[in-house]
Amino acid sequence: MGERFLRPAILLLAAVLAVPGPALAQSTVAPAQRQVPASEDAIRLSFAPVVKRTAPAVVNVYALKNVQRVNPFMDDPFFRRFFGGGGPGGPGFGGPERMQRSLGSGVIVDPSGIVVTNHHVVQGADQIRIALADKREFDADVVLSDQRTDLAVLRLKAGKETFPSIDLGNSDSLEVGDLVLAIGDPFGVGQTVTQGIVSALARTQVGVSDYQFFIQTDAAINPGNSGGALVDMAGRVVGINTAIYSRSGGSHGIGFAIPANMVRVVVESAKAGGTAVRRPWLGARLQAVSPEIAESLGLPRPTGVLVQTVAPDSPAAKAGVKVGDLILTVDGQAVDDPQSLNYRFATRPMGSKSLFRINRQGKESELAVAVEPAPETVAREELVLRGRTPFAGAKVVNVSPAVAEELRIADGEGVVVAEVTENSPADAAGFRPGDVIIEVNGTRINRTKDLEQATKTPQRGWRVTVSRGGRTITAMLPG
Repeated sequence: MGERFLRPAILLLAAVLAVPGPALAQSTVAPAQRQVPASEDAIRLSFAPVVKRTAPAVVNVYALKNVQRVNPFMDDPFFRRFFGGGGPGGPGFGGPERMQRSLGSGVIVDPSGIVVTNHHVVQGADQIRIALADKREFDADVVLSDQRTDLAVLRLKAGKETFPSIDLGNSDSLEVGDLVLAIGDPFGVGQTVTQGIVSALARTQVGVSDYQFFIQTDAAINPGNSGGALVDMAGRVVGINTAIYSRSGGSHGIGFAIPANMVRVVVESAKAGGTAVRRPWLGARLQAVSPEIAESLGLPRPTGVLVQTVAPDSPAAKAGVKVGDLILTVDGQAVDDPQSLNYRFATRPMGSKSLFRINRQGKESELAVAVEPAPETVAREELVLRGRTPFAGAKVVNVSPAVAEELRIADGEGVVVAEVTENSPADAAGFRPGDVIIEVNGTRINRTKDLEQATKTPQRGWRVTVSRGGRTITAMLPG
């Protein structure tokens, strides 16, 4: 928990040299007109009005976690034998629990006490405490925490009290060069406001969450700012600060914020009573257009997103999207890589239609794609494997479009590992969530009951074939 840092192995610095221009005497540009200020207001520039409206709704988030103090000597069997403690929790194994605290920021986005922060700020917390700008403190519950967007929605335990809040703005209306303010609690020194501009939009190579589409700003963001507000000059939240690009741990003027339009999707899912974010399902596998692909397609430059596969009966298939189509825009917004398309589609209201402009063999047309969740076409038939097998401790489910979307795997058929218990035989064997189990000792695995049957009898060895990240892996595991 805490601040996210992007630490590159090498940081390249480019020196920009001034190029001599024409002599002043040769310039034909009229000099700017200088005027004496006519009033005090004309010489006074301040962000104070925006800060006064927004700062009361920015809070500190204290995530508390109980941590067992472990005696390092108890890792040695010799010491455990003579001083007791057969394992974690045993006599002499560990000391008393201590409270580990991490600090982040948050934003009240609803007067009823709904707070948005980062998932990584509250992940694993046993207790969450919220401190308001007016020094009041409240406990909070996690309503929804979404690792894929690195967002969490909390609710203050405060009865029917009304709180100051900030409206979510339209992050699609931002332009590079717009003034923004970052508000949070860096380094725990207290609420701090920093000012900068939008340095870039649609950053898709940041590597912080699944939805790679970030606002970049040079407003100073430091440890403790995670979950804080990035606000525009109208006093609206346009982003939630989440990461910085840093070699030293401090701000170097490259910070990243999750756009407000993605924040809105997560907040609305939480308000609707969901414990998970409802995401639209496109049903197509996409590929970025490289210079080589652009040349083969006769394009003047790399642009758009290429369709690799289309799942049958998916929204893409029903709309008429075909393999080889080049998707140029989504609802009028240009898309240049799969990440930007996924973001544009994921932020559309469920139940609506999204308009795709495509290029098919040199001819452009528009297709209306339904925005709907992935269906659960087969029952999950959830199964936790036990017994003396390398699968013990793994939770497996049947693959459906809904499961594929949740676990970020290719849609298809079979059985997938949904969870792996820490320190279990399955964990030791190397199974990971998202592994699709294809065969066990020559037996094809199509449903969870097939895997249950195939692992019922202990074996001296297990020949297992799985699909992981598009690669097929076969391994021999001991019995």
